[in-house]
Amino acid sequence: MNMRGIVPKTPGAADQLVMQEFPVPRPLNDELLVRVKATALNRADILQRQGRYDPPKGTTPILGLEMAGVVEAVGPDCSGWHTGDRVCALLNGGGYAEYVTIPAKMAIPVPEKLSFEEAAAIPEVFLTAYQALFWLGGLRREQRVLVHAGASGVGTAAIQLIKGAGAIPIATARSTKKIDFCLKVGAKVSINASDGKFADDVLEATAGEGVDLILDCIGASYWDQNLTALALDGKMVMIAMMGGLNVEQLNLGMLLRKRLQIVGTTLRSRDREYKIRLTRDFVKKILPGFLDGTYRPVVDTIFSWEEAAEAHRHMEANLNMGKIILSMERVIVQQGGGA
Repeated sequence: MNMRGIVPKTPGAADQLVMQEFPVPRPLNDELLVRVKATALNRADILQRQGRYDPPKGTTPILGLEMAGVVEAVGPDCSGWHTGDRVCALLNGGGYAEYVTIPAKMAIPVPEKLSFEEAAAIPEVFLTAYQALFWLGGLRREQRVLVHAGASGVGTAAIQLIKGAGAIPIATARSTKKIDFCLKVGAKVSINASDGKFADDVLEATAGEGVDLILDCIGASYWDQNLTALALDGKMVMIAMMGGLNVEQLNLGMLLRKRLQIVGTTLRSRDREYKIRLTRDFVKKILPGFLDGTYRPVVDTIFSWEEAAEAHRHMEANLNMGKIILSMERVIVQQGGGA
């Protein structure tokens, strides 16, 4: 039995994305086979399409790091899951396809009130932000936290998680529309960083003390400003390098004087057991917040999955506020950062 999946024909621009036939994957004893109803875009998809980010060894070439769908088959060693259950999950790859297999322990039950398109907007960004803020950043109540690219998928998830933890989210963005959107999502302060400078505004917003934690996806171009914006004993968790890899002049003195901690992480390269533990912790501590309204998936635009190239161009133009979704069943273009 075959299925359709989307891959880059050759590394390059969005028009290289093609739909091809693949065998339907067979679940292992501890896995679920899921019929995908919706998936979502991530920057890693674009990098992989361009040939700049190879998937982990043994991973399908089909793009897609998350999905939401319906359980079609249950492995004999799985417990608690049944055919027809609605699930979403983080993936190593394969989300842009009609079927995917997932470890049963990484399956997240889709809250009843959410559509598949909304559910597909949860796994990658919320698990990334949760890991960075809580597991690595040690987020505590009343801490001040700076989130860069606050209107992005991870940014909107992080703002909500920070606020839900009783801490104070401060966000940066690069347009007036996105600055206003960060405030709408829940940021207490939103700063225009279009010129690459934000530290003075952060210090002003924190009575000169700086922030306790930074969630950074920019990298080199924000390095000096980040160190200035951090408070004494502050910590920065770096999850991406959209602004470059190399810092021309590295001032180590500030790291010592302020007793700063810099942590780097990626989620895709983590092993299966780590992702299972992270998923289970998220389900226990955060998923109930999607039922009571504390958290919500933030959807910018929904495309048909046959419009994957157009969806990629939308992300590359930095037009989105929240997640860009590919729906397997319906064609909707809904813009404005709200599902």
